[in-house]
Amino acid sequence: MVSAICAGLPGAEVSDPWGGGHDAWKVGGKLFAVIGSMDTGVSVKCADGEAAQLLIDLGRAERAPYFHRSWVHIPWDRVEDDEMRDRIVASYGLIRDKLPKKVQAALG
Repeated sequence: MVSAICAGLPGAEVSDPWGGGHDAWKVGGKLFAVIGSMDTGVSVKCADGEAAQLLIDLGRAERAPYFHRSWVHIPWDRVEDDEMRDRIVASYGLIRDKLPKKVQAALG
């Protein structure tokens, strides 16, 4: 499901930058979603550390290991499909909005 959502976003590309079976989804060369090699869920960026902590406090997510505190790891069984889609699309939007305008325009 995550791969289908990510693949449908303009300019999204998947790679395995660390080896070992990580699906790292990027836009403009910047990460917006990562499925780790253990395949326990997906890590996404939140607007800030406080938003990430709120999701953790609500039990919807966990701290994303190896990432900044504005990232969370959402286990597959914690949220419904619609919320998972919303979190991925929001993460994509946060990353895309920080890209240079020229890069954004090229994405469509």
